[in-house]
Amino acid sequence: MLIPIQPDDVIREMAEINRKLTKGMEYLADLKEDDVDIATAPKETIYTQDKLRMYRYTPVVDKPEKTPLLIVYALVNRYQVADLQPDRSLVRNLLKEGVDVHLIEWGDPLPADKYLTIDDYVNGYMNDCVDFLREHYDVDSINVLGICQGGTLSTCYSSLYPEKIKNLVLTVTPIDFHAHEKESTKPHVGLLFKMGKSADIDLMVDAFGNVPADLLNISFLTVSPFMLNFGKYIDMIDGLDNPKALLNFMRMEKWLFNGPDSAGEGYRQFVKDFLQGNKLVKGEVVLGDKRVDLKNITMPILNVYATADHLVPPPCTTALGKHVSSKDYQELAIETGHIGIYVGGKPQSILAPNVAKWLKERA
Repeated sequence: MLIPIQPDDVIREMAEINRKLTKGMEYLADLKEDDVDIATAPKETIYTQDKLRMYRYTPVVDKPEKTPLLIVYALVNRYQVADLQPDRSLVRNLLKEGVDVHLIEWGDPLPADKYLTIDDYVNGYMNDCVDFLREHYDVDSINVLGICQGGTLSTCYSSLYPEKIKNLVLTVTPIDFHAHEKESTKPHVGLLFKMGKSADIDLMVDAFGNVPADLLNISFLTVSPFMLNFGKYIDMIDGLDNPKALLNFMRMEKWLFNGPDSAGEGYRQFVKDFLQGNKLVKGEVVLGDKRVDLKNITMPILNVYATADHLVPPPCTTALGKHVSSKDYQELAIETGHIGIYVGGKPQSILAPNVAKWLKERA
């Protein structure tokens, strides 16, 4: 069947594309780096240790919730996706709901930091941050919200120090790194985990020391190569004559291509023990001299996952419910993808209000 193509239609479409390209180039020519602002919610640094910074975001209600919330982000990206822009910010939306929001920024590892392990991050840095908040606010336990790999670290911490965590919220968090293999036949689902199972992580860490951010970014881009390398730029043409849409696109690109390096030994341990060995659900992860037993997790849990998440497929997240001892375990499904859960318009109207409501009910 032939598709009729009219020359006049082609000419008009090409002229429209050319117009949008011209407008977009004019706008980009005047755009300064400072104009592409991300993570602008007002905050102050309340605790530092080595390169780590812990922020407290300025409350926007008269009386925020008494129990502080600590957001724990991943080691392989930057936290700014939780506050990418004012109208799409998990942080700002939690503040509007009266949550007292704090967040850990891990910082950029130096060559000497290549020996930092998951034990250092969980039993060291994270435990010190939690203890600081407990003392600062005079509370026995705090609320924790883990994002992606930060959720995995938060899960480990909650197993080792259950008395210090009042409520645990997890978002798109990998727990069972092999669960998708049984429940999905689509080759692109969980592709990053599949590639990681055969990665020679020893060679990578021994060669680089700290794993370069560019190498990590290439891994993420290969999960959906057409969409992340070509498709999004083709789609961008439609918004070239819309300064707001173009600026939003630039914010996402700034976050995506500005990740930190990863401490070598910590990355080696995470790939070997969690991704390849799947030891978390087997009860075989050992941090320092402590074994991570998910049965030790007894506090209330809200486990949030994205239904279209190809990076961390839902079965890898929801597996948690089968391994913990909590009698107050709930799941929240949001129809979006891995990053969309934090920056999508509709997901933003769901995530923060439901997290805040859930926390307040357990206050």
